[in-house]
Amino acid sequence: MVRKHPKLNYRAKGPETVRSELLDVIDYQYAGKDIEITIEQPEYTSVCPMTGLPDFGKITINYIPDQKLVELKSLKFYLLQYRDVGIFYEHVVNLILNHLVERLHPKELAVSGEFTARGGITTRVKAAYEKQHNH
Repeated sequence: MVRKHPKLNYRAKGPETVRSELLDVIDYQYAGKDIEITIEQPEYTSVCPMTGLPDFGKITINYIPDQKLVELKSLKFYLLQYRDVGIFYEHVVNLILNHLVERLHPKELAVSGEFTARGGITTRVKAAYEKQHNH
């Protein structure tokens, strides 16, 4: 769904246009050995769905893999999709989390966003997932 700002000739894409299948996975060759992976994207951009103004921030992904790893070049292209997407901060971290969990099936995964100040307000948002253990 494309959203057009009423006062500007700008059209933002909807979050449903972000494709999780761009995230390529590779086998984790040391399955059974827990490692923590931290990935930072300090140049994240999207747009405000209310105003169309650009949003900037740093996305940090922390995860403990089970069987799969995310291939980093594909992650870059995946995150680039958000550039013209109108999405709130709280929603973007959850959408990224959901897509990564869907593709990786990790033991644990957290996505946080630190968004630059607008109107004197900075925002930090974190969403997390932990695989449920069957007892």
